[in-house]
Amino acid sequence: MNKKTKTFIRSCICVLASALVLTSVASCKKTDKKNAVAEKQNLILGFSQIGSESAWRTRNTESIFEAAAENNIQIIFDDAQQKQSNQLQAIRSFIVYQVDVIAFVPIVEDGWDNVLQEAKEAGIPVIIVDRQIKADPSLYAGFLGENGFQEGKSAAEFLINKCSANNSKINIVEFSGTENSSVATGRAAGFRDVIKNHSKFNIVHSIDGDFLRSRGKEIMDNIISENGGVFYKGQKINVIYSHNDSMTLGILDSMAANNIDPKETIIISIDAEQKSIDALKQGKLSCVVECNPNLGPTLMELVKKIAEGTPIPEVTYMTESVFTENDDFSTYLPRGY
Repeated sequence: MNKKTKTFIRSCICVLASALVLTSVASCKKTDKKNAVAEKQNLILGFSQIGSESAWRTRNTESIFEAAAENNIQIIFDDAQQKQSNQLQAIRSFIVYQVDVIAFVPIVEDGWDNVLQEAKEAGIPVIIVDRQIKADPSLYAGFLGENGFQEGKSAAEFLINKCSANNSKINIVEFSGTENSSVATGRAAGFRDVIKNHSKFNIVHSIDGDFLRSRGKEIMDNIISENGGVFYKGQKINVIYSHNDSMTLGILDSMAANNIDPKETIIISIDAEQKSIDALKQGKLSCVVECNPNLGPTLMELVKKIAEGTPIPEVTYMTESVFTENDDFSTYLPRGY
């Protein structure tokens, strides 16, 4: 190979190398620009809430919006107004919009398979929030919320301890939450799982109060008017077990309207809204089991993980406490809801 040929080949190699470098730089610039745009674009979460039936529910929604803002996650929100049909419509609209993640609080346990299958086929992961569902677990990413069964157990364990020295029959009236909701089912099952081993405890009546204050008052009004006081079919009601604070506050409204002292009945509630904690301090309630509404920060962490393709736990329970008449109330902090 002569000198002129070698020089020509070297020149070609240099030109080719320069072209590759320029192409690489251009490619990097395009990639950097794409990443920068992606970083600026917020994740979009489609979130369907069941409604605003209580201070607890309002705080639950606020927590999610606050955490979304802190994590630069955009929310497309829907209030189902206590109707499953509204939720199904909302979830399908989220799918059409192609949100990154869907989260929703299911009103009831059943009837979600078809819409979840649609979300799966669209490649959109779904997180079930607050209440659990009966559906194929492969259709959703995971559940975040309270352990209703444990809440029911905690309520019953308090009752067992309080009545340990009482050997007479103890009659219980249960104000249940929305029929076919996982939280009502869990709170009922957990309570029964504990008292079943103690024959002196007898649930004489259980009625659906739909988690509403108005229903709690209406039911208690009927019990008092039909039985001449806090009785059921001639039997004194020793204990009222209410599945949430809204119904409990309705019960207290009824007692006040009928000049009945709530201190003469053991009343156990679940949620731990500020108003129920105040009633506990006043001696109107005996025990309040916490159901933590502040799940926003945890939800956003789960949203970010599944949006980037990282699996999340099948079940994530919130940490919760139990407040009782035996507590040092001076240690209580404001609930914020």
